[in-house]
Amino acid sequence: MQDKGQELYVIILLGIVLALLLVGFILFLLFMYQKRQHRQEQQLARMKQEYEQEVLRSQLEMQEATFKTIAQELHDNIGQVLSVIKLSLSILPLESQHPAYESVQNSRQMLNKIIYDMADLTKSLHTDRIAQIGLVEAIRFDLESLRRTGLVEVEFSVEGEEYAFENQRAIFLFRMFQEMINNILKHSKATHVNIAVNYRIDNKFVLRVEDNGVGFDPEKKQVQASSSSGIGLKSMTNRARLIGGDITIQSQPGKGTIIQVELPFEREAL
Repeated sequence: MQDKGQELYVIILLGIVLALLLVGFILFLLFMYQKRQHRQEQQLARMKQEYEQEVLRSQLEMQEATFKTIAQELHDNIGQVLSVIKLSLSILPLESQHPAYESVQNSRQMLNKIIYDMADLTKSLHTDRIAQIGLVEAIRFDLESLRRTGLVEVEFSVEGEEYAFENQRAIFLFRMFQEMINNILKHSKATHVNIAVNYRIDNKFVLRVEDNGVGFDPEKKQVQASSSSGIGLKSMTNRARLIGGDITIQSQPGKGTIIQVELPFEREAL
């Protein structure tokens, strides 16, 4: 009778052990399944991010190609036509007493300004030129054009020795700078703009653009996709991400705006 009790006890004990092993095995399978699902979700998220970055990169490259085509068209066709018109006006046999003399002279002056401004625009759009003269010189050229308009006071400073970024990164940085200036002129009502480029801070490039304008709420503006300024901020953020940089925006209504872009020298994202 005692032996049967011991046998029953052993059977019950084995049953419990087997049950525990079965539960453990089931939990292990659930854990492995969840781990596999998590890994797949991470892979899908990474693939989605890579796809979105590739689409964005392609869009921006197409945009740069369009800028280059427009610059070439302005230079080769429209610029030549304007030059011919200017030459035609200059050889008109008009004496100073002629009734149309003053109008012709005014037209020549207007044509001179249009040709000059269009030459500046062509240089700013042409990506090859940005790569040739360097980022700092491209920024300085645009700021000189801005100074001549008299719209705002401009200060520009450079610290450290210029680092030669590869072409795509230099172009993206320059387009981000242009977007900042464009937003200032369109929205800020600023009277003073301070641009600083620094190559000395912790082995990285820093571009800082500060204005004394009306300011804004950065978080609110970035989610306003219908706003032209919201699109501009989103474009700058996307460009910074694609080249491995970081962008920070400090602004409050009525207190101006500071936008800073930081980019390590050694990181090659494109």
